[in-house]
Amino acid sequence: MTAEPSAPVIAELAGVTKSYPGGVHALRGVDLAVARGDLLAIVGPSGSGKSTMLHLIGTLDRPTTGAVRVAGHDVAALSDRELSALRSRHLGFVFQHFHLAPGVTALDNVADGLLYTGAGRRARRERAAAALDRVGLGHRLGHRPAELSGGEQQRVAVARAVAGDPALLLADEPTGNLDSAAGADVLAVLAGLHAAGTTIALITHDAEIAGWCRRQVRLRDGLVVDGHDHDDRGPVALLRGAGR
Repeated sequence: MTAEPSAPVIAELAGVTKSYPGGVHALRGVDLAVARGDLLAIVGPSGSGKSTMLHLIGTLDRPTTGAVRVAGHDVAALSDRELSALRSRHLGFVFQHFHLAPGVTALDNVADGLLYTGAGRRARRERAAAALDRVGLGHRLGHRPAELSGGEQQRVAVARAVAGDPALLLADEPTGNLDSAAGADVLAVLAGLHAAGTTIALITHDAEIAGWCRRQVRLRDGLVVDGHDHDDRGPVALLRGAGR
């Protein structure tokens, strides 16, 4: 599944810069569009601006100059409360660290991520159970993080991110804390979600994972220096090759 030229744009950066005190320029005039159906890898060396870009797409930060649009909304025109609502409706996040509540079951870790949707507790738990089933953890609903492997904990985090059916899933080094086998399991989950229609943008330092994605954008010193699409093998085929 690839983004077609006519596919609607979910997130867009136009002439975006991000600067910090002391003359640090994380991004320098970046243009990027993420279209429905994309499976996008944002790659580059440490300090290139990858995480900054992801945080701007995810409305976790605001640009110094330029425009960020998500689901048709100009981020600069929204209040913090409106941004929170935009994130809850349109975006899901997966980070390298799982950020699960330690004394809470997998089911409620996912259900609690739906609090801002306004759904009742029963509806949230039903949606959480369905999301955990999608990532292969339907049999682990009552387990707490300490009772789960690292790969299972990350799959709980993925379930939490997609339980609200976001238009765009943003993943920051989603396999960075996992061994190769657990990382392959998480990538298989992401491949299945993408095949089912989830648009995904992820940060990675791993060339193999970047090659698994259909589209790459490469950053260096806050600038986009390359962007291209891969061949038509698709993520599942690439995973099979990587798993041997």
